[in-house]
Amino acid sequence: METKVNATTVSLVRGDITLEETDAIVNAANTTLSGGSGVDGAIHSSGGPAIMSECRKIGNCPTGHAVITTGGALRAKHVIHTVGPVYKDGKHGESSMLRSAYLSSLALALEKNLKSLAFPSISTGAYGYPVEEASRIAVSTVIGFIRENDGLDLVRFVLFSDRDLEIYSRALKGAL
Repeated sequence: METKVNATTVSLVRGDITLEETDAIVNAANTTLSGGSGVDGAIHSSGGPAIMSECRKIGNCPTGHAVITTGGALRAKHVIHTVGPVYKDGKHGESSMLRSAYLSSLALALEKNLKSLAFPSISTGAYGYPVEEASRIAVSTVIGFIRENDGLDLVRFVLFSDRDLEIYSRALKGAL
């Protein structure tokens, strides 16, 4: 699925984020930037040691914030590492922290003059955020940012499964 919001294309695809050729891909990182499982592990594995080397120099990243490193051996030139919340019950500020993770990533992309970026579904794997709720937050946050800020040509959500793609498609239709 693909749509235009102002001058920015917003697209949804099922695939492997490590294969994206956008200026940056977004990593669902942990606060210590030490690599992990899921998307984080895949990005570090595919991108090689240059990413971890820069992560060590940065040190850490608080929940809801974002930092940037090289893309190493990835097709993307950069990796924006953001930390989403661990889902407890939805009553501990999880939605605002998740929104902040997306906003911080988008703002960092603009600050670095990047034109295209690809997001995974942040916090919905090991961190347990329900995909339905997370998709609505992700899509509405990205669309709101694009409506208020120029500079991005493409924002893509790269989803791991057909189910996630369908859920994000519904969220995108609902947000337009």
